[in-house]
Amino acid sequence: MNRDLFFQAANARGLERDRLTEVWSVSQVNAAARELLEGALPLIWVAGEVSGFKRYPSGHCYFTLKDRAAQLGCVMWRDQARGLPAQPPEGMEVHAFGYLTIYPKAGRYQFVVRRITARGEGLWRIALEKARARLAAEGLLDPARKRPLPDFPACLGVVTSPEGAALRDIVSVLRRRARWIHVLVYPTRVQGERAETEIAAAIRRAGRSGRVDTLIVGRGGGSLEDLQAFNDERVARAIAESPVPVISAVGHETDITLTDLVADVRAPTPSAAAELAVPDGERLRADLAVTAGRMASALRNGVGRNARRVERLEERLTEAMAATLRRRRLILDGLRQRLDALGPRAVLERGFALALDDSGRILRSVESFEPGLRFTLRLKDGRVVARAEEREE
Repeated sequence: MNRDLFFQAANARGLERDRLTEVWSVSQVNAAARELLEGALPLIWVAGEVSGFKRYPSGHCYFTLKDRAAQLGCVMWRDQARGLPAQPPEGMEVHAFGYLTIYPKAGRYQFVVRRITARGEGLWRIALEKARARLAAEGLLDPARKRPLPDFPACLGVVTSPEGAALRDIVSVLRRRARWIHVLVYPTRVQGERAETEIAAAIRRAGRSGRVDTLIVGRGGGSLEDLQAFNDERVARAIAESPVPVISAVGHETDITLTDLVADVRAPTPSAAAELAVPDGERLRADLAVTAGRMASALRNGVGRNARRVERLEERLTEAMAATLRRRRLILDGLRQRLDALGPRAVLERGFALALDDSGRILRSVESFEPGLRFTLRLKDGRVVARAEEREE
């Protein structure tokens, strides 16, 4: 290392070159070396194998990067470590982005890491597979638990960025297909720090509101790392707990996110999600017109059929009434004939006579005829007045 650079760092801390014969404190040496090291090398990428990775309660992470010939102590502060999707396993080959420095208190040379990307499948992929396995073990990925979307939702909820293209695309589709739909937007960040927390909270808020019938959760496209909020287990669980059906619309054709797997329906884009969520108004109107025509035709045909049926029933009723009257007339005729056959006139016609006293009562027994009784014999063609001379019993 160029000595002049060290002298420059020393001068910057008030140590003149002609005073280098004086004794430096350890703190002065470490501080000068730190300024020299941080100023000499910009942010760089370092490749190596992870060893001894440990996250402390403070949130800071410490580990070592190794290759075959050397090793480098590394630290990742809490704010940067929060973005790690998973802890790198022992021996994993990674690329670490950061800068070299010296920790003055310990005089320890170390690499301050701002970002880690894994070679091969990557940390994001590892974290995704672990989360997927946990959700699958709980049955949250089971297709049988997925709910159908309502055919005619009155209110559609959208969890996305209020400034993103996803919301504009959804609104554009709704204006074209279903202007009557009420839309409630639950604004969140869709990437970056705390995006996962905001998205999960917005999903739960929409579910608790009791106002939405269907919920769209999504964003426009992006790289796999841009979509990590939608691979977060907290977001996936919020979707699984939603009381209303959820459409995942992350806008990435090739990569499947956890939200895609847990949601009731997956849409490739936000526009497609809007089309799945609401019916096509123009098609509905056309279908209604066709249905109305069919109903009118059916009504006309039904009225015609019923009119003909009434006519047939009227004819049958008339015929039935006439037949009934004929049958009853025959019965009455028979009864009349029987009555006539049993009546007094019929008896007289057969040559018999009726004996009547002066009051017109029928004399039915010999005992009614006292000698000298005057009575009338009624015959078929007239009357004869007679007197009883004697009687025999």
